[in-house]
Amino acid sequence: MKTRTYTYTRTILPGTGRTSWIILAGLLLILLTACGAATPAPTALPATPTPTPTMVPSTSTMVPSTSTVTPATSTPVTTPAETIAPPSTDVTDVDEDGNTTVDQDALDSALETTAAGTLSDVEIQGILYMREEEKLARDVYLALYETWTMPIFKNISDSEATHMDAVKTLIDRYNLADPAQDKDVGVFVDATLQQLYDQLVAQGRQSLSSALHVGAAIEEIDILDLQEYIAQTDKPDIKLVYENLTKGSRNHLRSFISTLSKREGETYQPQYLDQDTYTAIVGSDMERGRGN
Repeated sequence: MKTRTYTYTRTILPGTGRTSWIILAGLLLILLTACGAATPAPTALPATPTPTPTMVPSTSTMVPSTSTVTPATSTPVTTPAETIAPPSTDVTDVDEDGNTTVDQDALDSALETTAAGTLSDVEIQGILYMREEEKLARDVYLALYETWTMPIFKNISDSEATHMDAVKTLIDRYNLADPAQDKDVGVFVDATLQQLYDQLVAQGRQSLSSALHVGAAIEEIDILDLQEYIAQTDKPDIKLVYENLTKGSRNHLRSFISTLSKREGETYQPQYLDQDTYTAIVGSDMERGRGN
């Protein structure tokens, strides 16, 4: 099972850059408090009023959102410096706009000297999930390009297609069933990703600002999920692929927030990454490819 689960019930307000979060744990606490208040107090003692929890508003940019993380295993904490560490073996090409593609020949060559091992259930689930998560990125950007005809969506969707292919290399290497095989654009096996695709496309069609926020959010989620799966494997071939995909997501995140600033005059606020990690990424230069 995937160890990170996102629950999305959010609406992007075009151009506002303001967010209110609804935290599931907070709702549960309120419910429990209400139930406690409804219980009769002992007759020998006066009832003591139960304080109502105070919800602290968030400064994130999407409204409203809930994100529940339930780790199945203990995952090492990734520091901001580790977040922007380059891949141990770089198999990417990066153009002047930061579009980051995986060179399949370079990946195949690198994997020739990398031994395959026996996968755990967590590693298998990670590979299958990332195959569809990279498809989600590609498919959302294709849909938003149809709506806004803005080159950034087409260019990054093309890059995401090579990221899909990179994960497919792992699927073939370990003889796994491909969840994306013969699936049309916008169709997913994973129900969570299906719901997320539908919501993000609807949100991104509200305005260009909303579309760019959606793009940045997808890249944040990719970074978090890839970090988690890297921490849960000791297989060098899996790490090689995931590290290069993470580099691509960092570059694409930089591209979306830069375009948002230039075209819409907005300053993006991280929605899923912690502030230190986000600042480390956007405060560093666009990462270059093998030949740069």
